Amino acid sequence: MMGYWYGPCGFGGWGILWGFLWIALVALGFYLLFRALSPKEEDRALKLLRERYAKGEIDRETFERMKRDLS
Repeated sequence: MMGYWYGPCGFGGWGILWGFLWIALVALGFYLLFRALSPKEEDRALKLLRERYAKGEIDRETFERMKRDLS
């Protein structure tokens, strides 16, 4: 009979709260991992700029000016 005094989790109402806390922490961990592994938009733009320069589509002055603009 004493086992049911604190509810099924053994912590009373706090058991549900701790469960939600763990779920939130796991979700936050996945979010931060996804954000860390996703490519940065600035890197993509600089990569495209370098490709255009390598192909000869833009000259050196234009490349340097656009690279400064991206920074």
